[in-house]
Amino acid sequence: MLITTKAIVLSKLKFKDYDLIVKCYTEQLGVVSFILKGVLKSKKGHAKVAYFQALSQLQLILQYKEIRSLQTLKETKLTSVYSSLHTNVKKSAIAMFIAEVLSNTLKEEEQNKTLYSYIETTLLWLDVQSKYSNFHLLFLINLTKYLGFYPDTTSNNKTFFNLKEGRFEDKKNSDYNISEENLILLKQLLGITFDDLSSVKINSSQRQSFLNMILLYFELHLGSFNRPKSLQIFNQVFN
Repeated sequence: MLITTKAIVLSKLKFKDYDLIVKCYTEQLGVVSFILKGVLKSKKGHAKVAYFQALSQLQLILQYKEIRSLQTLKETKLTSVYSSLHTNVKKSAIAMFIAEVLSNTLKEEEQNKTLYSYIETTLLWLDVQSKYSNFHLLFLINLTKYLGFYPDTTSNNKTFFNLKEGRFEDKKNSDYNISEENLILLKQLLGITFDDLSSVKINSSQRQSFLNMILLYFELHLGSFNRPKSLQIFNQVFN
């Protein structure tokens, strides 16, 4: 059946000589992968590939069949044209990093309009901002709300940050200490809005330390999570 849906590009991969496999997070179907056959053969095809940059926001018309692992794409158009996300070096690094994290964490082939809206609106916010150095930190913290392990300040479950004692636990009850610096920053970021992010003042080494802690938190609660390969480039750009 034909399905029209908004989509955010997570990754693309060259397949054989001229084909491209693209994975998107869609508003209607969750994670969907599709194949663009022969798209790399011609200049016209190469122009289409430009639509599929990391975190591009699209409207797709798919020939959807549930039994297929790779769907067929009928039509594509941009729903939002970024002004700086793909042209600003630092924002491009953020986009590459966030896209890889989302590709690692979003697995469900089912609708979640609330999560889709969160990703969509925060990317549009990032695109027009001039102060955004801490964007990825708050993005990841908020993402855990939708993944089921948002930092909990109580001891009602086994996946929480203990803000009083400066540690957090994983599902196996193992304790991991949080540095005082990271604990202070975590308290600042919990519940803050993106518009208030500029009030959080930290240097690049503090930002990198906090990011490593959050990525560890993801690893402990998502067995299939792998540290983004783009992390080294990302840190170099921001240092």
